[in-house]
Amino acid sequence: MSWQGLIHRYREFLPVTDATPVVTLLEGNTPLIGADRLRKHLGLACEVFLKYEGVNPTGSFKDRGMTVAMSKALERGAKAVICASTGNTSASAAAYAARAGLRAFVLIPEGKIALGKLAQAMFHGATVLQIRGNFDDALRLVRDISEKAPVVLVNSVNPDRIEGQKTGAFEICEQLNGPPDFHFIPVGNAGNITAYWRGYREYHRAGKIATLPRMIGWQAEGAAPIVHGRIIEKPETIASAIRIGNPASWQGATEAIETSGGAIGVVSDKEILEAYAWLGQLEGVFCEPASAASVAGLAKWGKTHTFHPGTRVVCILTGHGLKDPDNALKQSAQPFSVDAKMEDVLKALNLEAGVAAR
Repeated sequence: MSWQGLIHRYREFLPVTDATPVVTLLEGNTPLIGADRLRKHLGLACEVFLKYEGVNPTGSFKDRGMTVAMSKALERGAKAVICASTGNTSASAAAYAARAGLRAFVLIPEGKIALGKLAQAMFHGATVLQIRGNFDDALRLVRDISEKAPVVLVNSVNPDRIEGQKTGAFEICEQLNGPPDFHFIPVGNAGNITAYWRGYREYHRAGKIATLPRMIGWQAEGAAPIVHGRIIEKPETIASAIRIGNPASWQGATEAIETSGGAIGVVSDKEILEAYAWLGQLEGVFCEPASAASVAGLAKWGKTHTFHPGTRVVCILTGHGLKDPDNALKQSAQPFSVDAKMEDVLKALNLEAGVAAR
């Protein structure tokens, strides 16, 4: 049977009824990619898998939550939705609002959003406002606005978003024929780690899996409020998707870490960019910098912890690399020009005519 979207596939686990108008772009069903070259590069004995959420319809995991949030908003008679965003939420909200026939309003931090994400939100017809402040300021504003104006808030403080995002855990368990032993994940606003843990627990309670993974979250060094136990007033990191100083789902993330026997740590921008490059050059997987925090965390964890053969580790890659083309270009070798002559091309490529490339 062809894939019909998350709500159709996991209806029994979601807050929907036959009366819910399903708004879908056929999100979900994303690949779980074995990463053996990465594993060998890091010198790990475990099995490593990449849950590549960048192939969702708008290029990030946000689509999982948005299909449920938008469907429920439509069911309740909404005419418009609003969100604050570092980029991916705005792109997803704009696309799903267009699909649902709703107006979308987006607040973003001025100059702090990757161009690929901004382009998506604008192209799908959202009204986009840049505020002179950070994401946390934007979230505070949209929360207040949603209480005073006839708009539905679709950030992850909306419980319907978390309900949709938990389906990623269901897919991983089905793809592995059981749960992973470790789940490594970037943490920004912390809705995703909260959602995955909920999904694993629900599958466990339903008898679909026998054990639960340890949840290992990773924040960027300059935006690590949960690690440091305090709000970061001016978070800074190259990983714009997790540049958040006061996570809305802080409590949910803490619960996931503590009850799973997990941990949360920090990775530097340098470590994130290094992992970003490994993914592209060792595995052919193009993700945005924030996504690579999970792999940077795996590399860091592996230096002080032992993984045994047969241990299964899943790293969540939250968004596609085309979300942030500027950083991709900055981290890549630049093209150069030569004349359209065989000898010039061979010389530039350091190849010899008649000699097979090795």
